[in-house]
Amino acid sequence: MTVSTYRSCIVTAGRSTSDMHKADPNDVASIDAIIAAAYAVISGPAGKKRDWDRERSLYYPGARLIPTAKPGANNGLAPQILDVDGFIARVEPYFAEHGFFEKEIARHTEQFEHIAHVWSTYESRHSEGDPEPFMRGINSIQLFHDGKRWWILNIYWQQESAKEPIPKKYL
Repeated sequence: MTVSTYRSCIVTAGRSTSDMHKADPNDVASIDAIIAAAYAVISGPAGKKRDWDRERSLYYPGARLIPTAKPGANNGLAPQILDVDGFIARVEPYFAEHGFFEKEIARHTEQFEHIAHVWSTYESRHSEGDPEPFMRGINSIQLFHDGKRWWILNIYWQQESAKEPIPKKYL
């Protein structure tokens, strides 16, 4: 067995077709498309049910969404590692009560063949018409192309703060 074959066996060992949701080909045809879809699916007015099947279709089975947040009032920042359904459970109550519109404002992408890393700077608003965002931050997104489509493997993010503003190179 070659190293490449061995790695392929490891990568696909836990993956089954029952874990996968059919994606709109337009959502996963390019890096631009999958990033746009990732922002679009979580954006909407308060109370609007998000298309969680669309959300799931963007992520490779076992993918992680990792907000960097304060786990307790007196604690420093720490990653909170969620699977896709854990992320949905975390944000759904918030979206029921609050409008949330997130958009990309800058991007830096590095790609080697089937893998890509995207630094995606974002702004969040409660309404599309809000003059100023209530939050900004950076998403670190890892992507994989399986020869047919792009998949999100991980999104790891941190919000901007007064103490830690977004560096100019990411704007």
